[in-house]
Amino acid sequence: MKKIFTNLTFWVLTAISLGVILGHFYPEWALAKIMEAPIKTRFLGQEFEIGATFSEFLGKTFISIVKVFINPIIFLTITLGIISMGNLKKVGKVGAKALLYFEVVTTIALIIGVAVANIIRPGDGVVTNQVKGGDISKYTQASAEFSWWQFFMDNSTLQVLVIAILFGTFMSNYSSRQQIIDFLNPISKKVFWALHKVMLLAPIGAFGGMAFTIGKYGIKTLLPLAKLMITVYTTMALFIFVVLWYIMRSYRVSLWNFLKYIRDELLIVLGTSSSEAALPSLMEKLERMGCSKPVVGLVVPAGYSFNLDGTTIYLSMAAIFLAQVYNVHLDITQILTIIGILMVTSKGAAGVTGSGFIVLASTLTAIKVIPVEGLALLLGVDRFMSEARAITNFIGNGVATIWLANNEKEFDRRQMEIAFNNPIANPSAEKPVLSESKT
Repeated sequence: MKKIFTNLTFWVLTAISLGVILGHFYPEWALAKIMEAPIKTRFLGQEFEIGATFSEFLGKTFISIVKVFINPIIFLTITLGIISMGNLKKVGKVGAKALLYFEVVTTIALIIGVAVANIIRPGDGVVTNQVKGGDISKYTQASAEFSWWQFFMDNSTLQVLVIAILFGTFMSNYSSRQQIIDFLNPISKKVFWALHKVMLLAPIGAFGGMAFTIGKYGIKTLLPLAKLMITVYTTMALFIFVVLWYIMRSYRVSLWNFLKYIRDELLIVLGTSSSEAALPSLMEKLERMGCSKPVVGLVVPAGYSFNLDGTTIYLSMAAIFLAQVYNVHLDITQILTIIGILMVTSKGAAGVTGSGFIVLASTLTAIKVIPVEGLALLLGVDRFMSEARAITNFIGNGVATIWLANNEKEFDRRQMEIAFNNPIANPSAEKPVLSESKT
């Protein structure tokens, strides 16, 4: 019994359940205002937000605190990894392979989303005046103003990634680079120690996030678009347990064991609807299970912007869904055009506010056959599908890192077996700067 009450998984599951109960039966409590307007600021390159309502305050504050750790951890992980590796040619090779992997896998996700949406046809029979919509003007305006330069400027994670690569590259040529490693290692350990303390608040964040979602949108809003939601969740499950399973199987790594290993992080993502909330913890767990620091440091941050499998599936299915709602027949050329446009626009989905809707609005505007006003249909249920997107993105980036680490022979299978058999091992345990290359 004592083991259950000290288990983070138990508390996060309990918090999610209580959040659903509060949001459904007492929405006025969940949405009670504790301040007139939310507070927004930036700290260490990340947007820090405190919500105006009780539930938002709990959920968004937790996410904001965790986000503070993302950039320092990325900088320290990449810098230490590159300096320790001492092979700049290999760093460039890993980066190029990662980008190629991202493009191939997200394209597969796009094709799966389009195919399933055309087979199940979730948009058939949806009556638009029975579905509560909303204001989409801010999304269409943002889609018109989108630029790749602005995407880079708004995405602090990519900026830190580039700076860390340049700094690590420069310092790797420094004659006394061991002194730099000895200096940065203790700092890295302290940052991760602080992160573990913050993660003890995860149940509070999950409770707030779930209470806000249910309290604001209500379970009843799901009914008109239930078929779309079921289709999206089913498709993402197929992608995880077929495509990602096959990728993991190519290097004899069990997807199921990996999911059990990161179950705490998956529950946090589910409760908060944000993959950011567990991103630093994922990086640490990937290292602990045998992936080398340089691979983790390069692939996970880059994947957060360019390897959004769940978002890609959702965008493709949403476009086809809206075409079906408005009885717009798409020929094969138009479907291929949607896939082609999303192959580019979906890569910016994590870089701008209201990412999914902005990318979808820009795609619909570009093909000029599906009414962009249809986005209003999705506003009510989008929040309920964000959990599936975030979890699929999260798992996808973990799988990408494991695959690339194995491909580069930067994976320690012995460490993986130890981690899988002891998923709650002491997180502060001594870890080598660079794992031995074993396959």
